[in-house]
Amino acid sequence: MDVSAFYALFSATCFTLVGLWWNVVQSHAAWMSDPSLRRVVGGIYLSFLLPALMGLFAQIGGTEQPQIWRAAFVALSLVGCACTLRLLARSRGDRFVTRQQAGATLLYVLIAVVGARPELAGHIGLRPIQAEALLLIGLIVLGHALVWRFMAGEGRAESAG
Repeated sequence: MDVSAFYALFSATCFTLVGLWWNVVQSHAAWMSDPSLRRVVGGIYLSFLLPALMGLFAQIGGTEQPQIWRAAFVALSLVGCACTLRLLARSRGDRFVTRQQAGATLLYVLIAVVGARPELAGHIGLRPIQAEALLLIGLIVLGHALVWRFMAGEGRAESAG
């Protein structure tokens, strides 16, 4: 695995998704005026921004200075976990969203654990930075699922306004 190439592509893709999401949000001004929809919009934003930032730190530290990406992954995972738990506490009983947010919380916890205890990745035959890559891919998949659910459900024009 070429770690540098993976994280460069991954981070650029995540930042592109952040930009695309904000283009969608700009065309739906009503989403930002409703506090509950604004929280969901912000949660989707973070589901792409935090992995993008982690990807940047992985590139900076790489395999030569893993303490850089490890510290960043732990810190950013704690932010992601706290924000996701806040959203989970405010969810309105939608099982899909609840499961997605619970899954994202679990992935953030696992990212933080591997960042803090990288030797654990060896138990599944991976280098720590590879295990983190797989977990980040999972976060992006869950983020896409949340976007789909939001756009097909509560984010529709008739629901939002």
